[in-house]
Amino acid sequence: MLNDEGRAALKLTSHDKKKAKIWIDMDNSPHVPFFVPIIKELEELGYPVILTARDCFQVRDLISLFKLRCVFVGRHYGKHKLAKVVGTCYRALRLAFMVRREKVHLAVAHGSRAQMIAASLLGIPSICLWDYEFIKGMGELHPDWMMVPAVIPDSAIHYDNGRVLKYPGIKEDVYVPGFKPDPSLRARLGLKEEDFVVTARPPANEAHYYHPESDELFRAAINFVADRHSASIVLLPRNEKQGASARALWPELFAAGKIIIPEHAVDGLCLLWTSDLAISGGGTMNREAAALGVPVYSVFRGKIGAVDRYLAQNGRLVLLESVADVREKIIVSKSVRKDVPAENCSSTLKAIVDNLVSIVETGSPDQRKVA
Repeated sequence: MLNDEGRAALKLTSHDKKKAKIWIDMDNSPHVPFFVPIIKELEELGYPVILTARDCFQVRDLISLFKLRCVFVGRHYGKHKLAKVVGTCYRALRLAFMVRREKVHLAVAHGSRAQMIAASLLGIPSICLWDYEFIKGMGELHPDWMMVPAVIPDSAIHYDNGRVLKYPGIKEDVYVPGFKPDPSLRARLGLKEEDFVVTARPPANEAHYYHPESDELFRAAINFVADRHSASIVLLPRNEKQGASARALWPELFAAGKIIIPEHAVDGLCLLWTSDLAISGGGTMNREAAALGVPVYSVFRGKIGAVDRYLAQNGRLVLLESVADVREKIIVSKSVRKDVPAENCSSTLKAIVDNLVSIVETGSPDQRKVA
């Protein structure tokens, strides 16, 4: 890995020669805050970064929130397998057409299959980051490198170990250290300081890993905190269809202002920081809450990944596996606001950026395994 002197030398020489160009593709909402500090670090080291994104979920709003310059290519193509495959290939062709003249040296994404295909078509080296070991691939097509949290065991990764890089901590450790809370968020959402606030994220019901039981648990959890504890629930649907379904399911709670859906994208970390409890069917929000020390309950009922098992074993995440668990495991109590993480470049962020720089500069990372 680069030490501080190496980083300083890179910054000093960043304008002396033309640096390799790095292409980052973001195809889901969690990828935006994840890549923001990575982009900043790479640009400070002098590497030009071009950004593309898929226009789905809250990606466009988040890119606007973080003031990123980005080209949108493609959208979500539905939950049916054939539509997903065709849509991914179509987006890959559009990406390849767009970046073919950019002279990109490395393609980077957090699981973007379309970018992986496009990079392969153009002969661009690619690296995919994952934080979940049960990812379905694209047949025989693979990225040149894969980077995952060190907590995921080698035995769970079905890929050439010589091409697997590991980083310390979890994905959320990349950007939580740079988080700055917004004390005015509650007021802007119409919430009072004394309110018991629950942030809720429905399951990803259009994802290939979706399990119907997740929705059953999510409904039970919302009913539990709303009916028995008069919580104020900030609901973050993944799309307009989920928002409409929620309004149809809980019309009285919406009418009473007990469930609200923000009109515009909000910084997820700020919302979690000001919340007393989180309930989510999605991995990223669960892990963000765990990183901030906010009590969090997962209704995800697919295969549980190594990162979530690690957090659950350490008491930082509670897995709800039945409706009975909802009543027995959810503890409703006013949270004491945690200290804000110190703003610094985390070891996780450094490890990821250093590996990217090493690949760009030498064609291989300095260190293949990070314990």
